[in-house]
Amino acid sequence: MLAPLHDWNLVPSEARALQSQLAERLETSDRLAPVSHIAGVDIGFEDGGETTRAAVVVLKWNPATAPDLSVVEQVVYREPTRMPYIPGLLSFREVPAALGAFAMLSVQPELVMVDGQGIAHPRRLGVAAHLGLWLDLPTIGIAKSRLCGKHAEVGEQRGDWVPLYAGAETIGAVVRSRAKVKPVYVSPGHRVTLETSLAWVMRCLGRTKLPEPTRLADRLASRRDERQS
Repeated sequence: MLAPLHDWNLVPSEARALQSQLAERLETSDRLAPVSHIAGVDIGFEDGGETTRAAVVVLKWNPATAPDLSVVEQVVYREPTRMPYIPGLLSFREVPAALGAFAMLSVQPELVMVDGQGIAHPRRLGVAAHLGLWLDLPTIGIAKSRLCGKHAEVGEQRGDWVPLYAGAETIGAVVRSRAKVKPVYVSPGHRVTLETSLAWVMRCLGRTKLPEPTRLADRLASRRDERQS
């Protein structure tokens, strides 16, 4: 088991300072083991935000059949929400439950795709980046909306993309994952480059705008029977 990265009982000013410190520990080059399993993560809230719910789906990666990835394990974990919603500090609200879900897995993924931001964050530590540091696994953020940065118009065809910039720094990519559908925002989290992040997202795309790992995690989290269990 990995050693704890930090305490969660922090006031917002302490959490923001810690984000800046942790962002310096992110690995921006590729350090991936051969990928045989990919996890998708979706995190949401219930009971008026009092309960955090983390869904993790582990898929078997087979290049011969991709993107038809087979599910080998899936878990839903709930715990009391530890921090109220504060812009820019979402990972402190979401990652604890995600760690609880990963602790339930019997299959260890080599790559993790998270519904959220990687380094495309004001202090370069979105939920995917933060989770990657805790797990010491390569993580990619795939978000449905932009948190920060600027970009040019992206083409309308599947696979078109443009860089997402914060000043002169490239912090992600705006990707048309499905023709004429709103783009997704891809950013590396930990132990992976933007180029590799884009390549994996495109490999895992099926017929919808989301790559299969996060699409299936979102579907698992949305099941009526899972919400009531």
